[in-house]
Amino acid sequence: MDNLKEKILLFKRKTIKLEELEKLAPPQQTYEQFAANVLTLEEADILSMMPSKGRNSRSPSLAYHYRIKKQLLNEAYFKELQNYRIKFHNEIDLDAYFKLEATTWKMELPYIEKINEYIAVNGFPNSDVPAPERSFELVGNEKWIEEGGEEVLHRIKLWDKLKIMPVADPIMFAVNPNQMAVTTQRHLIVENKTTYQALLPVLPSSSFATLIYGSGNKIVKSIENFHNQYPIGSAHEFFYFGDLDREGMAIWHRLDQKQTVTPALAFYEACLEKQASFGKTNQAKNKQAVATFVAYFSEEKREQILLMLEDGAYYPQEVLKTKQLQEILLESGME
Repeated sequence: MDNLKEKILLFKRKTIKLEELEKLAPPQQTYEQFAANVLTLEEADILSMMPSKGRNSRSPSLAYHYRIKKQLLNEAYFKELQNYRIKFHNEIDLDAYFKLEATTWKMELPYIEKINEYIAVNGFPNSDVPAPERSFELVGNEKWIEEGGEEVLHRIKLWDKLKIMPVADPIMFAVNPNQMAVTTQRHLIVENKTTYQALLPVLPSSSFATLIYGSGNKIVKSIENFHNQYPIGSAHEFFYFGDLDREGMAIWHRLDQKQTVTPALAFYEACLEKQASFGKTNQAKNKQAVATFVAYFSEEKREQILLMLEDGAYYPQEVLKTKQLQEILLESGME
């Protein structure tokens, strides 16, 4: 019955034919079982018969066409959430589920119940442990947090309270020993391996404390490990240089939401003086990422970048040769 309710709630139209209802029912269910569930929904006024369409001649008889009163389905769902609010520990926040489909709630409820039981028995932990260890303690599956559980824990506002060390690959970087004692340290993240290798030889002569290899999208997650791997008690400023295209801007934007990072303008402006390339026509359009990224540039450069994107052009990092990359790194602190 609950499964049928959830599927009706997700049905796009406000009316539903009997044959459409039958397709929502489990294939192994008999007509009698299906009809009993539908008649229960009729009695609850969730499904209202459309008189002009009539009823079939089978026993029990069902209408050929129903009107769906989704507000009643939502009321039942909301009532269930309210009941669990009372049942669960007061630190478990269910507000997000009032805006989500009931199917999401049903899928995640068994895990939330296990988490509630863990808190009731153990309380909240005092020290951080790796995600797989905490995952096994919470739900009996060491991979749950990594495979979607992190989103659930953020949704119910428990991620910070459960003291979890994030699951992330180690961040890859080279260190400039001449800058390790500086009060405010600069760190340059580059998207591609070619650029990383080109800049590595001159890092000790630059004003940067580290050169970080971003490896495309991986940096968005691996940046979480930076302070564990580089426990230097200084202020830190991060700069980013990637391909000057939609995907490069999107990576920067996702990273910036995790760790404040400034576009390395000197490198990008040098790219804009070169001949653009064409061919990346299937990249997703993230308008917010583009708008936030270009806001760092002068009006003239901003217009140039937007026109470039509109024309389907882009600048790979490799448009800058090794010598020029090194000169820019040595001459600029990215202020």
